[in-house]
Parts: sequence; structure tokens; C-alpha cells
Amino acid sequence: MKILIYRYGSICEPDVISAFQKLDLTILEETTEITKKQISPADRVRLVENVLKSEQLLFVFSINFYPDIAEICHIYQTRYLCWTVDAPVPELFARSMCYDTNRIFLFDHAQYRYFSSFHPGGTHYLPLASCTERFDRVIASISGADRQKFRSDISFVGSLYNEKNPLRGLTDIPEHTRGYIDALVEASLKVYGYNPVEDAMNAETANAIKASAKDFFTIEKAVADPDRYVAAHSYIGMQIAETERARTLNILSRYFSVDLYTGSDTSALQGVHVHGPVASLTEMPKIFHLSRINLNMTIKPIQTGLPLRIFDILGCGGFLMTNLQAELPEYFEIGTDLEAYSSMEELVEKCAYYLEHEDVRRQIAENGYRKVREQHTYIHRIKKMIEAL
Repeated sequence: MKILIYRYGSICEPDVISAFQKLDLTILEETTEITKKQISPADRVRLVENVLKSEQLLFVFSINFYPDIAEICHIYQTRYLCWTVDAPVPELFARSMCYDTNRIFLFDHAQYRYFSSFHPGGTHYLPLASCTERFDRVIASISGADRQKFRSDISFVGSLYNEKNPLRGLTDIPEHTRGYIDALVEASLKVYGYNPVEDAMNAETANAIKASAKDFFTIEKAVADPDRYVAAHSYIGMQIAETERARTLNILSRYFSVDLYTGSDTSALQGVHVHGPVASLTEMPKIFHLSRINLNMTIKPIQTGLPLRIFDILGCGGFLMTNLQAELPEYFEIGTDLEAYSSMEELVEKCAYYLEHEDVRRQIAENGYRKVREQHTYIHRIKKMIEAL
């Protein structure tokens, strides 16, 4: 049977394709959007429709949800499967998410609880995954030069979110509203495993952000008003991520050697060893494997779920130190498969402990690798996805 994978360049796409192929599915790929990022919805529809006209498909698949693909698949009565790997995903407010031809898989259980109420029969919870088979090949290629280049006491690979924070550019928000937003940011940074912003935010703040933002997300046909969600997660959530990442790295660098691999502006950092961005498929796995401690800081818009970085680090045999997330104990044993912190003080204490106890650290990294290899690979997840059909 043939399926169409609509691609935009997500790091997950090659691993998802490989898993589908292992289930003996024939893969057709639409790759225009990988290089043509400003493609219009109408063009996207035409690209998918051209395939639907000429091929008999079992389903169309994409990473994250595209309302326009849902529309054209519904017209042709072809299943549309998608799997979110990001948060927030405001496109899920589109009324087209309710079509009976959709099977929507959401990796964050809080995201699932909210959006499944609009399409109970076609919305499913599915956590993210690791590709240990691919990582094993990269790790086996590590050279002596790689060990010199990528060995770290504590490392973090990722954005500092200053380039992804649209709140930065909003200059005409009233001063008292800006103060309220700053208070929400500071309060949220003291809470681990829960995002209080959307519940705590008042309507005045959401309206002020919308009025100030020229490109605030809007949608004509929506299952519910998205304004509060978008203001809380696409704006304030990004401000929290920027603040948390810079603050955490600065605190750790007071006590330890910290390496950062990023393309973000790093002018707010002090004492951190800054490196440029690295190749996600060929270099990042080596960093995860060679770092004594790999740091994960989950952005607040991922409310309860586990980001891809968690599965990637563990799948590379790396030792993971992550912030506490509500879903973490459902899949991993803290202190056995990985470590987690619920305050800056605890983070510093645990980093000090594991840098001094190499045998314990290595055993936890090995346990985490074994857990994802046996229970949390892409083939495990894609089988669940197919079963839902």
C-alpha cells in the first residue's frame, strides 16, 4: 500500500519514513516545502491534490497538523494522519480538525485533553520516540577528534528562544500589562511540571498582546476562540523559554564548565562556552553521547509531555538531566533511567553529585538507553498509529 508523506523539513521525518518502510508501506514524498518555506495554503493543497488524483493512497501523513491538507483529504475521502512534535500548535483550532477522515496524534497529554474534546473519535495521544538504530551508527563513527571536540561536563544543544520570541518585538503593550506579563513569567519559573500561564492570564492581557501583534494567529473557522491559548503559549510561553534558558545556563556556569551549541544570540550569557550550531543528524548525537551531563529545559507550552530532546539524548546513550514534567514518571524512572530537577538549587546539587560519581552516572545513561531501545522507538509508535486506523 502507498502513503504520501508531506514534508517540511522536520528532524523527525526521516525516522518516521524509515519506520513506515519497515511496515512494508510504499512511501511517496512531497518535499517542496522543505526548501520553499513561504508556500501558500493554495499551493500546498494543489501539491497534495496532484498525488490524490493519480495514486490510490492508504493515507496522507505529516508532522504537525495542516488544516488545508485536512480539507483536501476530506474532499477526496482519504485518511489524513498527523503527529505533533511541537507546542503550541494553534492550527489545531481549525474546524477542519474535526473531519472524520482525520487521525490526529498529539504528544502532549494536556494538548490531547484539550483538543480531543472537539474530535473525540479521531484524536489520539502518542508520545514522541527515539531512533536508537540510527544513533547507534553515528555513535560507532565517533573518532578521536570527535572526542576532543565534543566532550563536555555539561552541555546544552538548542535555541535560547530570543529569535523565536515574538513578545520581544511588541513595543506598544501598556506598561501595567507588561508588568503583569513579567510577573507571570517569574511565577511560572518557580513551578515545575505545570504551566500556570493560561489559567492565570486575564482577558485584558490576551487582548493587549493581540492588539499589539501584527501577525497574531487568526483563523476564520475555529472550533473555539484561540486568542487566550495563542497569547499564553505563542507569546508569553516564548518569553518564559528565553528567560529560563539564559538564567539556567548562567547559574550552572558559576559552578561548572558548561558548553552551549546554538545559533541564537548569546550576549546574555556569562561564563558559558559558546559554540555555533551543529548538524542535527551527524554531530548532535555525538555531543549527547560524549557529554557527561546533557541538559534538557522543556519549554512551558509543552505542558505535560516529553520533548524530542529527551528521547534523543537517551537514545544516544547520553546521561540526561531534565526539568520535571508531569508525564516523565509514566515512561522513565527518575534516578534510574535519567535525572530530573524541580528547582535551580536541586539542579546544581545533582549536577555536582553526578560529575563526582562517574560509575553511577554511566549506569543511569545505560539504563535510559536500554529503556528507549526496548520501549520507545519510532517503530513502536508507528505501530500504535497504524492500529488506530
